[in-house]
Amino acid sequence: MPGKQKLPSTLQRSPKTARETYEKVLDRAEHEYGDEERAHRTAFAVLKHSFEKRGDHWAPKAHKGPSDPRATKSTAEKREGRGETFGGVDYYGHTKDELYARARALEISGRSHMDKKELARAIAKKQ
Repeated sequence: MPGKQKLPSTLQRSPKTARETYEKVLDRAEHEYGDEERAHRTAFAVLKHSFEKRGDHWAPKAHKGPSDPRATKSTAEKREGRGETFGGVDYYGHTKDELYARARALEISGRSHMDKKELARAIAKKQ
């Protein structure tokens, strides 16, 4: 598959199902749109419904679905930058306590004063 040559390093360290999902969507999106950047955005959007970024790889989510406010928007709204994204962190799929535990494991300072969005942002920035 042509998508294998374009796999980001985080996906190269991820489970086979994550790589296959990304590759299949990327190949179809490149054929459909012809725009490489748009194809990669599409592939990541699909990937983020079943996987979340955990450090240097993508791990399966407990429940499929949108991971952040931007994922719930229409394509046009996403292009306009509406809705916040948290760099692959599953904001909707985790409680504040779960995000806090991840922040603690990543040794993020100031985490005790952060709300759920701030924790998700900090985790995305750190990983």
